[in-house]
Amino acid sequence: MTTETTGRGTDTALELIHDVAARLVAAMSRVIEGKDEVVRTTVTVLFAGGHLLIEDVPGVGKTMLAKTLARSIDATVRRIQFTPDLLPSDVTGVSVFNQDARTFEFRPGAIFANVVVGDEINRASPKTQSALLESMEERQVTADGTTYRLQEPFIVMATQNPIEMEGTYPLPEAQRDRFMARISMGYPSPRAELDLLETHGARSPLESLSPVTDAATIVSVVEAVTQVHASPAIRQYIVDLVGRSRASTALRLGASPRAALHLLRAARAHAALEGRDHVIPDDVQALAVAVLSHRLMPSSETQLARRTTSEVVTELVRQTPVPPAAR
Repeated sequence: MTTETTGRGTDTALELIHDVAARLVAAMSRVIEGKDEVVRTTVTVLFAGGHLLIEDVPGVGKTMLAKTLARSIDATVRRIQFTPDLLPSDVTGVSVFNQDARTFEFRPGAIFANVVVGDEINRASPKTQSALLESMEERQVTADGTTYRLQEPFIVMATQNPIEMEGTYPLPEAQRDRFMARISMGYPSPRAELDLLETHGARSPLESLSPVTDAATIVSVVEAVTQVHASPAIRQYIVDLVGRSRASTALRLGASPRAALHLLRAARAHAALEGRDHVIPDDVQALAVAVLSHRLMPSSETQLARRTTSEVVTELVRQTPVPPAAR
């Protein structure tokens, strides 16, 4: 393949990514007002092939964000309301005996969809939470010795309330590590809240939202994002950053190798959304807090000082030498 042909293919892929991103962001922003950065991060995680954890207090639009993305894509969508009595089989599926055929038949659970909205995931027991582990990492479900592949694209968008709230169970470290990024909605600005009362006061704009893309297109976009170039210097920069988290005295658990991989994938998607066919340090820095902070465990001293892991990651980014911008 000639360089000219390769260049045309890259340009076409970037045009596809930019076009789909623009349509998704525009559609979602009509429902999620005043949260442009949150919407853009959500689309970035989708394009990177990851899963998203949305953590904040009740009533700020966590579930609305997840439902808005789901409604914007012409794909299969399932919503799981996590409660203390939810069973693992409710999520993954169960084998039922067919008396006529004298055999067991597998009935898929709610995880078998392109977009899975997990509402208040930390209200379920740890046993039920762990039912998602195989699905999120390997995109498959194993039941009674048989493996069932999940359809592509596949994204879990889970919401959770802060763990200090009544009736919640902290997500185990292995579960948090499966999520590519964690975001917080935050309270809207006074102007955005006033617009919210105007647009949502009588009827939710979600009801009139129509899909702006489909599952097949998202699969193509995710594949195109993997072709975004990350130079050896950029990859070394990511390794240096996660390595500093493991050596930091402010943390008792640093970032995992999976965290480094997720940061690279997210940085590629961020670069593509910016219209570039290569990753620069700015892409890594823009997503470092969202990708790394929820995986880290602060030390006792950090907790006593009331410092958050997000603040620790921001400090680590400042301390890590930035490589020269090279393709």
